This record gives sequence, C-alpha cells and structure tokens, in this order.
Amino acid sequence: MRRLILEEPISASAIWARRLAVFAIALAAIAVILVRTRAADATAGLSVLGAAIFLACTALLFAGAAAVTIWRLGQRGVGIAVAAVFLAVIVLAYPGFLAVQAVRLPVIKDISTDINDPPAFARSARALRGRNGFIPPEVPPEQRLEQRRAYPTVQPINIDLEPEEVYQLVLRAAAALGWQVVDQIPPGGRAGIGRVDAVDRSIIMGLPDDITVRIRPLAAQTRIDIRSASRAGRHDFGANANRIQRFSQEMQTQLDAR
Repeated sequence: MRRLILEEPISASAIWARRLAVFAIALAAIAVILVRTRAADATAGLSVLGAAIFLACTALLFAGAAAVTIWRLGQRGVGIAVAAVFLAVIVLAYPGFLAVQAVRLPVIKDISTDINDPPAFARSARALRGRNGFIPPEVPPEQRLEQRRAYPTVQPINIDLEPEEVYQLVLRAAAALGWQVVDQIPPGGRAGIGRVDAVDRSIIMGLPDDITVRIRPLAAQTRIDIRSASRAGRHDFGANANRIQRFSQEMQTQLDAR
C-alpha cells in the first residue's frame, strides 16, 4: 500500500513578498525609463519611484512575516522569501544611500567655488534653448556659508596659462565628462572673462543639472570658477560638489596631456 506524503504548504507571506518585490523592480525600471527618455517629467518619474520604494518596503515586511511562519509552522518558501529580500534591496539600495546623504549634508542644491561672487548662468537665447528656458535661481548668502562648512575642498582652480589656453582646456574637459555645452564665450573684452555653460545629467534618472564655468585672468595666472546647480528637489545629496571635484580632476588630466 502506498504511503501518501503530504508536503508542507508554501508560506503565503513569502509568495506575496516576491510578488511585491518583482512589481517594485518593474516600477523602478519604468520610472527610470520614463525620465531618461523624457517621456515624463522629473515629478512624475519620482512619484512612480516613490511607489516602487513603498512596495519594496512592504515586500520586506512580508518577507519578515514569512520568516516567522516558516520557522514556527515549518512551511516552505525560504528561497522565495530570500529572493524577495534580494529584489527589494536592489530597489532600496540607492534611495537608502541618498537618505544617508540627506542626513549627513546640508539642504543645498547649488554649489560654487566662489561663494562671494558666484559665476552667473548665461541668459543668451542659445543658453535658454539648451536649458529649455530654465534659469537657475540665485542662492541666499546663508546657504553659501553652509556650503563652505560642508564642502571646504570646493575651491577655485588657478592655472599658470593664458586665459585662451585655459578656455580650450575647459572645453576639452567638458567634452571628456560628457557635458552638453549650451553656450560658450572665449576670454576677451575689457575684463578678459570667458565662460562655458553646460548641462549634465544624473547617472540613474538622467535628471538635468546646470553648470557654468568662468575663466578670469589674474596677474600671472588664470582663475577658473565653476558653479553647479540641480534643478529637481531641494537637496543635491552632494552631487554638485562631486561634479566640481571630477571637473578639477579632469582639468588636471588635460593639463598633464598637453
């Protein structure tokens, strides 16, 4: 006579955890695609991403409940619950990093190497077209003081070259960094000041950030000041300071390659 072997049921919480985690991954991917392809604006994309984060957190709660039922009742579904946790962590990893940055850094989204006289963004017709009509707002002086405390290494660049040579190096550095130059004026005129305006995009969502570089002659050097400002949100999570640091490093690379 055959013996009937009954298998323990699979934890319903584990199944729901995986379903929610898969849905969260799909929503996060949709949010990124919508914003990067310009099919939706940043607000809509971030709203979809917020829903994905909520689902990922809920998936973790269901996975925790599954762990309890599996341990107490001997149900199956350990692998399913672990997969759900893995997928949820993928969705939550970068937002979690940004949350840490938000706590650690001040609420600033406009960084300049010159806090007393920040470079002004170009308002020419060409620059406005490149920025879709957007003009970054000016920053209150108290925010500039917060910047000095938070990012003491954000400083001007002084180079022992003529302004015209430095201007060409700035253009090459911008190209190497993948910036979209929206306006440029070579050094000249009575003050001898040059300028390069550009747009860069964030790595994951492709959100636009605005950049202006001022090239100004000194007695025996040329001074470069750079200003980088994010359009979306109130906090840049350190992105603009990092962009200025990468620009400084790329300028050194361009100097070494001369």
